[in-house]
Amino acid sequence: MTVKAKKSLGQNFLIDRNVLSQIVDTVKIEGKAILEIGPGSGNLTSFIFKKNPQKIFVIEKDDDLALLLKEKFDNEINIINDDVLNIDANKICNEKLTVFGNLPYNISTEILSKWIIRLNNEFWFDSLVLMFQKEVADRIIAKTNTSNYGRLSILSNWKLNIKKIIDIKPESFSPKPKVDSSLLLFTPKDKFFKLKNPKNLEMITRVFFSQRRKMLKKPFNQVFKVPKKVSEKFNIDLNLRPQNLEPEVYFKLVKEFEESGS
Repeated sequence: MTVKAKKSLGQNFLIDRNVLSQIVDTVKIEGKAILEIGPGSGNLTSFIFKKNPQKIFVIEKDDDLALLLKEKFDNEINIINDDVLNIDANKICNEKLTVFGNLPYNISTEILSKWIIRLNNEFWFDSLVLMFQKEVADRIIAKTNTSNYGRLSILSNWKLNIKKIIDIKPESFSPKPKVDSSLLLFTPKDKFFKLKNPKNLEMITRVFFSQRRKMLKKPFNQVFKVPKKVSEKFNIDLNLRPQNLEPEVYFKLVKEFEESGS
């Protein structure tokens, strides 16, 4: 059975054996419970198999590809034929999962944001090895005072350590995408800033970065009842821009928002 990549689902199958090998060498796989997002035709799945995992779960939305994977791997993998956005990954397995994913680029930020927002104090994974469009990856790993720094950088760095592994050229895929890709490794932080409701972090960063070129005075006025008092408490110059504040400052502002009820 052969299946063609579907443009509507943003499918680009990774075919470069060197890259596939680098991906599975990123973290320890032997004896682990593995979750693969968007396995496609199973190229990476085959490389994961060679590393002797304990079990493999795959989430594949495409019905044709799910059939192909069943044909290729029989009962050696657990196939979840559904949209990853419909799945509560926390309930897939009782053990911590090691996650691999060549994420559909049109929903990659949505997937990552959803996972982070829903994270409890107990992590359901020990590592995420995820591929993004390079432009998105650059935003995820961006540092303060850079043009790429924003909501995604702050949200991603809240509970996770992030490391860039490699950049991947379009020639490594079939069909070739029009953009470069990047592979990132995410691991849980031992200590992170405690917030009552992660959605407040999403809301406040959205307000601040919706007009990223504007001075902080405007979003402070939108978010806080007594903006001057809050800015003085944290020694923040309201003439600065949103990209000038470290992630830690945003976490403190969210906590202040939660505690003051403003």
